[in-house]
Amino acid sequence: MHFMNIGHTYENTARLVHAVTGEYPDVERLDTAYRTAISKVRPMPVKGEGIDITYEDGTWAKFCTDNGIFEHIFKGAGPTDGPTREAWDAKVAEALALIQSIHPDLRRMVDLMVTDLVILNSGADGGGSASHIPGVVVMSPGEGWETLDYAMCLVHEGMHLNLFVADKVYGTFTLPSTELEADDRRALSAVKIGQKRPLDKAFHAAVVTVPLMFMEHHQGKTTLVDLYTKSLADACEDLKKQRPYFTEYGQMLLDELCGFGETIDFGHVARSISSPEYAGYRPAVAA
Repeated sequence: MHFMNIGHTYENTARLVHAVTGEYPDVERLDTAYRTAISKVRPMPVKGEGIDITYEDGTWAKFCTDNGIFEHIFKGAGPTDGPTREAWDAKVAEALALIQSIHPDLRRMVDLMVTDLVILNSGADGGGSASHIPGVVVMSPGEGWETLDYAMCLVHEGMHLNLFVADKVYGTFTLPSTELEADDRRALSAVKIGQKRPLDKAFHAAVVTVPLMFMEHHQGKTTLVDLYTKSLADACEDLKKQRPYFTEYGQMLLDELCGFGETIDFGHVARSISSPEYAGYRPAVAA
């Protein structure tokens, strides 16, 4: 599955960097080059290395609230104190270590894609990311969240950001996002079970179930696996009806997703994350 593959993520990111800055970075420079590139297209630049964690009083929180972004996550957020923030920071560090232990290349995807993390206490019990602010993730942990929940939230939003990069490079759909909201272009969501969502959002929701189920399975848990196995199969059947609205690249991703939906083969997921088989898409054009 290309969308799970770190080599494919690296290639897509390098192509995006080249489009924005003219540089085609190697692996060693990719992280720095990507941060430089997205700093040119965001309202605020990336600060340094690693994930910059801020809270309800940070500049990204202000930008989001001023512009009505992630309103459902920010609604109800209040002031937080030092001990609360320190506890969140510790959980994020533990979550990153857990992702590393589950699969190092899954951690590499998160490290590359997530540059800024806003943590809130709104009680939204989830996260958010958006295509027009690459690198930024907003998270509002639930009261009972364990380390795995933090880890899955980071991977969930990291995968959305990963798909946004791929979409910018190759294009996933034949129509703009606004036209995919039409009633006849909606599909079942694998996450908001039973709901029809705009086609791009339904596709994203289906894709993110793959790493989430993989992570939970790795940890010997079955809650999401039990929940999503049927909903993903139903979503895939509905998504396939909308196949004409996917580009050639999008159809490849859709076919790989639906193949997993039929088998729920976690060994295949593990291989997909690192295998060179899924790294490339189109060869570079000769000069």
